Amino acid sequence: MNRAFAIACFAVAVVCHASAQSERLPRSSTAALTHVRVIDGTGTPEIDDQTIVIDNGRIRAVGPSATARVPAGADIRDLRGRTVMPGLVGMHEHLFYQLEPPGSGAYAVLAQTAFAKLYLAAGVTTIRTAGTVDFDGDARLKKRIDEGVVPGPKVHLTSPYLQGTTPQPDPEGIARIVERYADSGATSFKAHTVLRAAELKAVITAAHNRGLHVTGHLCAVGFREAAALGIDNIEHGLPFDTDLYSGKERDQCPNQSAVFMEINRLDVGDSAIREVIGDLVRHGVAVTSTLAVLESYTGDQSFDPRIRPMLAPRLRDT
Repeated sequence: MNRAFAIACFAVAVVCHASAQSERLPRSSTAALTHVRVIDGTGTPEIDDQTIVIDNGRIRAVGPSATARVPAGADIRDLRGRTVMPGLVGMHEHLFYQLEPPGSGAYAVLAQTAFAKLYLAAGVTTIRTAGTVDFDGDARLKKRIDEGVVPGPKVHLTSPYLQGTTPQPDPEGIARIVERYADSGATSFKAHTVLRAAELKAVITAAHNRGLHVTGHLCAVGFREAAALGIDNIEHGLPFDTDLYSGKERDQCPNQSAVFMEINRLDVGDSAIREVIGDLVRHGVAVTSTLAVLESYTGDQSFDPRIRPMLAPRLRDT
């Protein structure tokens, strides 16, 4: 399936679930999706029996099927009973997953091509990779999607996780890493837990000098300090804000369990939390909530049975 049709059908819509019709290759760069219900994403009511004309990956016309003009030679697909809606944009997506087998520590499993198809099948047409363990592999996948070789969402590449790795902060060294990945196609950078304030500032400065953005799963630096330094985005939300932890020491990442336990006792209306939110708003810092991750801390042990068949057999028990 070429990229133009993937964006217009597989991705823009939840119309193309598996069927003989939706799996066949398009015959033309122009396509018409006929007799569909359209939800345009503006909040207006859905409209039934519409025809959507797509040319070279762009929607050119939407209107009633009874009066729609379909270009000669278009690949026409009767999709009555289906619904078309704008594609979803995922701001914290990965192309790998992590396992933690008992006694062996965590390790990452690469799944770039498979994940790209799963995102697209779920209606996610644009993703930000929000940190990677294989930047070159992510970049190769993006290139193949852009070239129409494999189906997948539009991919915005994020750098590998940026950490403080030296005994003393090394802002110059971390800035060089930013430059290297910017040259390789990264459009955002992921500050991670033990990155210290001087290094975070260096990342932000280097990225902003290239017109690029910085997000962070923070710990050594709290949210308010990161906002003052100029960070664009913060991942995971308030339970990860070490500024709210009474035992926080500058440039040190405290025990995460202790942080969670203390923050859990706060009320969302407490002055400390309102001050954090106020600072983030004043500095224009976005927060990616990642509610699916936070759900794993609720103690709910239920498991969606649809996940197991998607895993490689050797990984299912783990």
